[in-house]
Amino acid sequence: MYFTLIIVIFVLGYTMIALEHPLKINKSATALFLAVILWGIYALMGGFHNNSELVEHLGSTSEILFFLLGAMTIVETVDRHNGFAIITDRITTTNKRKLLWVISLITFFMSSVLDNLTTSIVMCALLRKLIDEQKERWFFAGMVILAANAGGAWTPIGDVTTIMLWIKGNITAAAIMRETFLPSLVSLVIPLTILSFKMKGNLKRPDNVVNTDTPTIPKLQSNIVFLLGVGSLLFTPIFKSITHLPPYLGILFGLSILWIVTEIMHRKDKQYSRLDISTIIQKVDTPSVLFFLGILMSVACLQSAGHLELLATTLNKIDNIYIIDTVIGALSSIVDNVPLVAAAMGMYPIAEGHFAVDGAFWEMLAYCAGTGGSILIIGSAAGVAIMGMEKIDFIWYLKKISLWALLGYLAGAGVFWLMSHFILHT
Repeated sequence: MYFTLIIVIFVLGYTMIALEHPLKINKSATALFLAVILWGIYALMGGFHNNSELVEHLGSTSEILFFLLGAMTIVETVDRHNGFAIITDRITTTNKRKLLWVISLITFFMSSVLDNLTTSIVMCALLRKLIDEQKERWFFAGMVILAANAGGAWTPIGDVTTIMLWIKGNITAAAIMRETFLPSLVSLVIPLTILSFKMKGNLKRPDNVVNTDTPTIPKLQSNIVFLLGVGSLLFTPIFKSITHLPPYLGILFGLSILWIVTEIMHRKDKQYSRLDISTIIQKVDTPSVLFFLGILMSVACLQSAGHLELLATTLNKIDNIYIIDTVIGALSSIVDNVPLVAAAMGMYPIAEGHFAVDGAFWEMLAYCAGTGGSILIIGSAAGVAIMGMEKIDFIWYLKKISLWALLGYLAGAGVFWLMSHFILHT
């Protein structure tokens, strides 16, 4: 009985999140309420047996939350020090079409080096420096989500799901880059081309790029903070590769270095109190972090209750790996891609043929799980972060971006299928 009740309540809660603006109920409040209710039902109906299960899920979720907090604080610190002027001053075009391509391609390649969550946070901060009107900025932010997810799918460090597959030995770095770069690029170029035809005229830039609530900052200090901030973000995957510790420790290490340097930099300047990170961190979008907590813990309950395992078992009846991967990718726009990929890895151990190391199943799974989340704005970490930062309406994204994201996703899947049949795995 509770099995069906949990999924019904999850769907109702998901609908309330989607209808946040018409209902005038903050999505973070709904997500937190949903998480507690689902775990409460699971416990009352006898499914919850020990606290270690909940602690394990909370630990995995907290890794993402601390990473998000660290990255957002670093980006906000760079922004407060006017560090992004180094980039924005070099993007001189105000033509909507040209700027859309520039922003999307920068995001695509940056996401392959960083991760899609960090990249989306950085690019969202840049968009605020380049575009004044909010609704126009939403279109660019939508493409940042698509580009960040597509860019993260074709490298072993660009997305948490590719990291999972890479660490477990299902894929190798060279193979994932070789076999999924073109499908990932196609998944971006298709919606980018369509949306660029809808873009006409020029954009209005903000009248004052420099923060009005902070003193004038010397150029040297802006450059130092920018280099330290971006360096911290870039160092995170290196830190993980060297130490094998979770990425959130790398981002917190970078934040601590930046914090120490800015404390030393401003210790004699009392008028610079607004640039202190202890002040800046209070401006971080906490409701978005709480939304992350609620939605991830809700999905974790579905995983513990067996809903995701049932889903994986159902998919196992489909005797076509390409269809299975495509369905998993589409589902990742609704359910977090991490437990979906984890379930798939449990269902299909490394074997021969398509399931061998660097087999077509694992490569396409990396592509689909990475890019499928773009179909809905809450289907990926990048989407949730930008939704919180830019206050993008779920329904607006569904109407304006989702269809083109779906077309790009299916086109990329088709390219992978063609490559797999006629080039790579013949």
